[in-house]
Amino acid sequence: MLGWRLAVSAVLIPLFGGLFWADHRLGAAAPCLYVLCAVLGARCSWELVALLRPRFPELRFGPIAVCVVLLVTSAWAPHWCGAASTTSAAAAIGLVWMLCRLGLFALEAWRYERPGARMETLSAAIMGASYIGAPLALTAQLRWVQGAGAGYYVLASMIIATKMGDVGAYTAGRLFGKRKMAPSLSPGKTWAGFGGALIGAALGAWGWLHLAAPLFPGVSAPPTGWSLLYGVTLGLVGLGGDLCESLIKRDMQQKDAAALMPGFGGLLDLLVSRLVAGPVAVLFWQWFSRRGGALPRAGWLVSMAAIGGDAHCPIDRFVGRALAESGSSLRFAPVVGIVRDLSTTSYFPFDTGVRSPLGSRGQVCARCRRMSEATT
Repeated sequence: MLGWRLAVSAVLIPLFGGLFWADHRLGAAAPCLYVLCAVLGARCSWELVALLRPRFPELRFGPIAVCVVLLVTSAWAPHWCGAASTTSAAAAIGLVWMLCRLGLFALEAWRYERPGARMETLSAAIMGASYIGAPLALTAQLRWVQGAGAGYYVLASMIIATKMGDVGAYTAGRLFGKRKMAPSLSPGKTWAGFGGALIGAALGAWGWLHLAAPLFPGVSAPPTGWSLLYGVTLGLVGLGGDLCESLIKRDMQQKDAAALMPGFGGLLDLLVSRLVAGPVAVLFWQWFSRRGGALPRAGWLVSMAAIGGDAHCPIDRFVGRALAESGSSLRFAPVVGIVRDLSTTSYFPFDTGVRSPLGSRGQVCARCRRMSEATT
C-alpha cells in the first residue's frame, strides 16, 4: 500500500506542479484551475452520491454535479467579466447557490407522484451541493485574494498546511497515540494525533510562506506569528472536516468513499479537509490585507519601481497597484492607457487613498501630468 502511494505521488506531484505553472503563466483568468476544479467537483459529487444512495435510493448524480459545476463557474465569472474581487465573487457564488436550490426544488416538484421520499431526496441533494460546490468555489478565491501574481503562493500555503497537518496527525498518532479522541466516530484519531496535526500544519504553513516567498516576484513573507496562527487554524479546521466526512461514512456504514486510485481511497477523502479549510484561509488572507498585509504592497512597490514611479504621486500609486494586482509583466506601454483613462475617472477601483488622480490627497508628478496631457 505504501509503495502504491509513493508511486502515484511521484506521478501526481509533477503533474499538478506543471498544471499550476501553466495556469500561472496564462494569467488571472486561471483556465487550467477552472477545468481542474470542475472535474474535481464532478468526481466528488459522484462519490458522495455513491455514499448516500443506500439511504436515499432516488438520489441522482446529475443534478448535484450540475449545481457543483455552476457554483465553480460562478467563482470565475467576476474574474472573466472584469469585476475581479473576492467580494463580487462571493456575491456571485451566493446568487448561484440560491438559484441551484430553487432548481433542485423544482426538479423534485416535477418528479413528485405521491407522498414520501421527495423531501429526503431533496435534502440530500442540497446537502451534497453545499458540501462540495460552495466550499470548492470559495476555496478557489485563494487564486486571487492577494492578487493574481501571488495566487499560487497563497493557494499552496493552504494545501501544504492541511497536508502537513495530516502528516503530523498520522506520525504523532502512531508514535504517541493512546487516548482516542472520537472512538465512535473515527476510531483511528487520538489526542496525540490532534496535537500533531496542529504542530504539523503550523510548521508547514510557516515553512512554505517564508521559504517560498523569494520564488514569487514582489512577494514578502507574512510575520512569523501570523503564519503560525494561520497554520494552526487550518490544521484545526481541516481536522474538523475529516470528522465531518467520518460522520457521513459511519452513518452510511461505509469505510471509505469509492476508491479513485490504489492506496488513496476516494478523492472526497483526500479533499475534504482542504474544502473545509479553504474558505477559512480566504478569510485569513482578507484579514491580512485589511491589516496592511505585505503581499499586495510588495508587488505594488515593485511595479512602481519598474515604471519609475513616484511614491507621492497618486497616479503612480494607482498604476503600480493596478499592475501588481493584474499580474502585468510591468511593461511601460499599459501605463499610458491607464493614465489616459484616469484623466477623467472619478474614483479608483483600488484602495490607493485618493478619490481622484488630481485630488487633494496627493500632488500628481510632472511626468504623469505630461503623459496625461499628451494622451487626452
